[in-house]
Amino acid sequence: MAQRVIDGWVNVAMGELGRPDYLVQVAQNYFKQGEDFFRNYSLEEILELMDELGVEKAILTTVARKPQEHVLSFVEKRPDRFSLGAQLDPTKGMRTLRDLEKFVKDYPVVLARITPFYLDLPPNHAVYYPVYAKCIELDLPITINTGIPGPPAPAECQHPIHLDKVCLHFPELKLVMAHGADPWWGVACRLMLKYPGLHMMTSAYLPKYLPPELLRFMNTRGQNKVMFASDHPAIPMRRCVEEGLKLELRPEALDKYLYANAARLFFGEAAD
Repeated sequence: MAQRVIDGWVNVAMGELGRPDYLVQVAQNYFKQGEDFFRNYSLEEILELMDELGVEKAILTTVARKPQEHVLSFVEKRPDRFSLGAQLDPTKGMRTLRDLEKFVKDYPVVLARITPFYLDLPPNHAVYYPVYAKCIELDLPITINTGIPGPPAPAECQHPIHLDKVCLHFPELKLVMAHGADPWWGVACRLMLKYPGLHMMTSAYLPKYLPPELLRFMNTRGQNKVMFASDHPAIPMRRCVEEGLKLELRPEALDKYLYANAARLFFGEAAD
């Protein structure tokens, strides 16, 4: 049987972001990408790519306050294949909570997202706490970027240790460390063992470069904790899936990484 996949982070409207300096730098210097990084992708080409790679579902990222029409067209036409991740700015207070609540009501939103380096505020800062409470109320998982970011931006705010008190004070929160946790993999694994609600998504990180300590964790006590994502086109979906399939994981652990953990956490599917 072909391997099934859920891609937890896909961008299809990069062409609408323009060319801010930080984005040009990360595309050229970090991901070694060309013009394909700075364009919109059509529904047809993404579906063709997903079908070829065995990707059953993809979670598309857009801003909750002003969602991109191009992104919304994907979920409107193919709600069986596409869902939404809502990018949030916690510094906007109650406006952000209202935007999220409305967005979840109107569209198939399966997770919220916050990127700490945009704010240079660690996720245990009080400004995040209303968002965590709202996500619990909505039964909505949230991804928080961890690890040193690719763009020329602050890194310390994304140290996973900042999630320790978040998990302690919000035990009901379904929290996912996004973009891996380089170079703090050991801390991230230890925190996932400590807190049942804490997980990891290896978006924007090519699977073949995942460290041995994380792979051991994924093969043993962390089988239910880590999930796949590409961050396409930062890392092309094709390359990311192909490298993921080559990981030295037990068959059950590989299926959980590529599909089952995301299916359970984001789509409420029961474990096989």
